[in-house]
Amino acid sequence: MGTSIACHLARAGVRDVVLVERDELASGSTSKAAGGVRAQFSDELNIRLGARSLAAFDRFEADTGQDIGLHKVGYLFLLSTPEEVTAFEAGVRLQNSLGVPSRMLEPAEAQSLSPLIRTDGLLAAAYSPDDGHCTPESVVQGYAATARRHGATILRHTEVTGIDVSGTAVTAVRTTQGPIATGTVICAAGAWSRAVGAMAGVDLPVEPLRRQIAVTEPVPDLPPNLPMTIDFTTSLYFHAEGPGLLLGMSDPDERPGFDTRTHDRWIPRLYEAMEHRAPALLDLRRTGGWAGLYEVTPDHNALIGEAASVSRFLYATGFSGHGFLQGPAVGEVVRDLYLGRVPFVDVSPLSADRFAADALRPEVNCV
Repeated sequence: MGTSIACHLARAGVRDVVLVERDELASGSTSKAAGGVRAQFSDELNIRLGARSLAAFDRFEADTGQDIGLHKVGYLFLLSTPEEVTAFEAGVRLQNSLGVPSRMLEPAEAQSLSPLIRTDGLLAAAYSPDDGHCTPESVVQGYAATARRHGATILRHTEVTGIDVSGTAVTAVRTTQGPIATGTVICAAGAWSRAVGAMAGVDLPVEPLRRQIAVTEPVPDLPPNLPMTIDFTTSLYFHAEGPGLLLGMSDPDERPGFDTRTHDRWIPRLYEAMEHRAPALLDLRRTGGWAGLYEVTPDHNALIGEAASVSRFLYATGFSGHGFLQGPAVGEVVRDLYLGRVPFVDVSPLSADRFAADALRPEVNCV
């Protein structure tokens, strides 16, 4: 998110853009992401942000020279309850009205696309061929290199230690490399955003939540166009990762925190989900895995906007699992907010103030 915003600002001719990174680029949540990209959401704003980003991923290599390993293999949501089918049918209608070519499928067609699943208890599926997955670190490096070419400065291994505010105006950012005089701060710190907001007196209700991913040994005869497959009831998902599979699911026993050590407490639930929906996965040996952080808000929807209490403090955070895939579009939006332009989509409903106003904006299609 930070490199996308920096790149879009620098390309627009904004001078003195400085991106401050505590560690290495993509070392936070991005390098731990599953890499899925999609426009299949239930909320119109998320659909528009996802579709705009899909178009940007499509032309990313031409725009930046960076190969991001884009695989347009589609997203396949497997639906096992009448309530899920009803919700996704409504989502598909909304997506289609916005130009997204998603459609509902019968279980047999879903299995033909993702032959590792079984259809027992499956009522329907939702699929969009424009979705897929790519390599998050490559996207970050592509944006960073392009931002530098357009004059942006990127400070790695530099921690933000404070934000100076005089009256109601930002005046500087304090870092371990010294202060940076500025009248504008844009917070794109992901799971760490609440602490950054607090430095300027801005409440960003974001909590870190650990999520884990496993990688398997090579899978014989793995279909070359295997879609990102999601058993929506259990949240089990998998997609091709080299000759094997990358897979994961949510863990309801996780509690908020910054711990990213891996553990096996989630494995019994993972195996139970695989036994039910994709028993062929049980025969695969795990060869690796990792843990990263979701940046979760109370309604599982993003925070994008500008603080009313401090001038100028902008933010793009709290994406609750779909930040990477919306990064290109959000970079555009934040650029326009900074420049006083009207963005391609109205993001005012995603203001952090919505919680105080009890104007939650829930997203159904979370994984």
